[in-house]
Amino acid sequence: MKITRILFIAVAFLLFSCKTNVFTGKKTLNFVSNSSIFPTAFAQYDEFLTENKVVKGTADARTINNVGANIKVAAEKWLNALGEQQYLNGYEWEYNLVQDENVNAFCMPGGKIVFYTGIMPICQTDRGVAVVMGHEVAHALADHGAQRMSAGQLQALGAVGVAVAGSGQSESTQAILGQAYGLGSQYGVLLPFSRSHETEADQIGLYLTAIAGYNPDEGAELWKRMAARGGQAPPEFASTHPSNASRIANLQKIAPQARAEAAKYGVTSFK
Repeated sequence: MKITRILFIAVAFLLFSCKTNVFTGKKTLNFVSNSSIFPTAFAQYDEFLTENKVVKGTADARTINNVGANIKVAAEKWLNALGEQQYLNGYEWEYNLVQDENVNAFCMPGGKIVFYTGIMPICQTDRGVAVVMGHEVAHALADHGAQRMSAGQLQALGAVGVAVAGSGQSESTQAILGQAYGLGSQYGVLLPFSRSHETEADQIGLYLTAIAGYNPDEGAELWKRMAARGGQAPPEFASTHPSNASRIANLQKIAPQARAEAAKYGVTSFK
């Protein structure tokens, strides 16, 4: 009983450790500070670069840097308009193209960005790069990495609670409880949590794309090209990402909103 009370108090404390997403106004579960996550992220980024072939001096490498700089300026404009001039303190922006056939890109917490060469044929143009760049930067700006760390720690606490609740039960009952918790937390909480991050990054990212002067209609077009690659995908309920079809439909819905947001900053024509 004492252990259960301690777990309850700990979980309650963590649940009240929320931040407000300045872009959406929504409360988010996040008790991991930038000052604790950024140094680790920067170190991991540097290590990644030493272990992979960084492409320098090519047209694609220059595009990554140029588009990245434009998305950064768009983020600054948006945050200044929101009265969040200090929001980017501690960010150290860096953009690198890495030789790898994987169709992927990522942004570490704090603004450390990598594009794989394998995604460049899908991007095709600066607009396509801007859509991907905006999406990845949005993950960092919205603290999605810190939120997933927070959720993972809560899941670990929950697993301890299940173990305590099952103590004194038969081994088979304990196994059933553990399996039920694992499946329930994975499919009921963590995967939808990740899908909500992807959808949120699509919206914030497309706004950044438009504010930077790139046509937000490219969002849906890029994902049509991504979908045309084919390949077997898991059902949406078992995936960390929305299905291609739902993502394309959502991006088409967001594009006019992104145009309207960009107009607030004097952007009325797009590259």
